[in-house]
Amino acid sequence: MDKKKTASTVAIHMILIIGAIIMVVPFIWMFLTSFKTVSEATQMNPFIIFPKAWRLDAFQSVASKMDFAKLYINTVVLIVGRVVCAVLTATMAGYAFGRLHFKGRDFAFSLVLFQMMVPAQIFIIPQYLMVSKIGMLNTMFALVFPGLVTAFGTFLLRQAFMGLPKELEEAARLDGCNIGQTFLYVMAPLAKSSMVALGIFTALFAFKDLMWPLVVNTDQTTMPLSAALAKLQGQFAVNYPELMAASLMACIPMVIIYILFQKQFIEGIATSGGKL
Repeated sequence: MDKKKTASTVAIHMILIIGAIIMVVPFIWMFLTSFKTVSEATQMNPFIIFPKAWRLDAFQSVASKMDFAKLYINTVVLIVGRVVCAVLTATMAGYAFGRLHFKGRDFAFSLVLFQMMVPAQIFIIPQYLMVSKIGMLNTMFALVFPGLVTAFGTFLLRQAFMGLPKELEEAARLDGCNIGQTFLYVMAPLAKSSMVALGIFTALFAFKDLMWPLVVNTDQTTMPLSAALAKLQGQFAVNYPELMAASLMACIPMVIIYILFQKQFIEGIATSGGKL
């Protein structure tokens, strides 16, 4: 019995190690390519992995072409703006759909579910027209606009509030709390883990968002990192060392965020049961 258990444990660990290696290899390739020349990066010899000389030419070239300080600021504003708006609106909407009873609640929530079922690309044209009509193209507000409300967040927080016992609300009413006080002081703190999970998901989605920033912001001074990296790809040729160097520098904000909020990141994912 012990031999079977040991064999299964070894097999599971081997599978996990292989999966980890598969996930890490692209990052190692990106790191090594950023220090190569164009000829080294595009040669077909699979046995030449490391650069002949560790060059910083790609980093210097990218730094001269792109204002990374401005790109970092734009990306941070995009992430923070979407996270704050998503958590605030989803928490209030989730509590209303999960704990309050009002006419049209089920129909309104079905509209939220419908929005989750259709591809996000369907809403790009209507959202672009809305931003254009109010004259906010090429602004930071345009980047944050799609994240003002979130159907996924509303669903996530609704499920979190529905899992809380109703006796808490009854006790709050007996103590003289109204709906707002019950939500703010009793129910919302108990849904903190789901709010953290939503913030993590929103930050990741905002950091990876490419299509919307390319559509709504054509000015390089208001672009986030994802859109600026896409501009490095040429139509007929790509300078891979520069592209990988820029990608490596673009990973810095998310690495810092993960280091600072590693505990909350793991707890949020574990308690919500979500997948990235």
